[in-house]
Amino acid sequence: MKFALFSLMMNLPNAITGEAFTAQQKFQNILEQARLAERLGFDAYGIGERHGAPFLSSSPPVVLTAVAAATSRIRLLTTVTVLSVLDPVRVAEDYATLDQLSGGRLEMIIGKGNDPRHYPLFGITEEEQWDSLGERYRLLKRLWTEEDVTWEGTYRPPLDKVTTQPRPLQQSIPIWHGSASSTLSTELAAQYGEPLFTSNSFHPQAKYKALIDHYRERLDHYGHDAKRAVIGSGAGSLYLANTREGAIHRYKPYYDAFHATASAQHNQSPFKDLEDNIANGPVLIGSPDQVVEKIVNYHAAYGHQVLSISVDGLSHSEQLEQLERFAQEVAPVLRRELPSSVWDNAPILTQQPATPTQSAPPAISPIFQV
Repeated sequence: MKFALFSLMMNLPNAITGEAFTAQQKFQNILEQARLAERLGFDAYGIGERHGAPFLSSSPPVVLTAVAAATSRIRLLTTVTVLSVLDPVRVAEDYATLDQLSGGRLEMIIGKGNDPRHYPLFGITEEEQWDSLGERYRLLKRLWTEEDVTWEGTYRPPLDKVTTQPRPLQQSIPIWHGSASSTLSTELAAQYGEPLFTSNSFHPQAKYKALIDHYRERLDHYGHDAKRAVIGSGAGSLYLANTREGAIHRYKPYYDAFHATASAQHNQSPFKDLEDNIANGPVLIGSPDQVVEKIVNYHAAYGHQVLSISVDGLSHSEQLEQLERFAQEVAPVLRRELPSSVWDNAPILTQQPATPTQSAPPAISPIFQV
């Protein structure tokens, strides 16, 4: 299994101490997280997109460009890019720029978003979210793979022979499809034969498994080999301690504080408390052996090759503790027991200062190997 560290840059006061990062401190904390994730052997680092408090993650391409400058190897993911409200021309330009500056390390997870506050900000209704996502996604694909694009649709003005600049460094920037609530996302992913990333955050396993099963069925329908499906999964929250009781004691204030927020309430999680979520939901709370056992259980249901974790909301020292314990006590077991070839052949391009006589670096091939 491969591992990604994700952040939505949620910036709430610490649930135990009451202390809060300033915005500047939070941005520096994100860069420190990314550097630590790379040093500890994580395979990817991701920034989600949210618009409004308590999140500071309204500009993932900007933040990930800073992460790219602070790292050299780790893959860079968006988790998710809320494409349902964004201009595909601007997205194509911003993320191709990031792809160039990162040496071809970018991967995008697209989705309609998980916070209804962004729809009025960008001029669409919640009822339009799926149609908007599909249209903008198809245009984005064309802008990255074609030149002189002529196009007409509903959610932006027409285009006449447009070639966005810069072009991506990668021959094809990998696109994952975020999946949380609807078969419309799994249908779109299957149609294009592209990877799926299940949020696996707020509901029992059966809900997300049904969406993954639908994705595999529709892959076959569209002529893709479902046995080669690439799937990632979130994991709710992470907190490791020597015993489950110790982990519950230390993490419960954080869990209660997050689930009292408006954004968490929007997801209508059915779990009545942390203990219920541990027993019947996706959170990874307990001893390292217990967390490994739970991830193996979810892998049997999902067949995922990539797992994302988050340490959002924890104190600075606890973030370091949790990432180090996961990297040392959980990840090695899962890498051995659940091998994954995703990203194994992803080249990292070392950029050299260009001279007027040098040609552009060659495009690199798609990186998914399954």
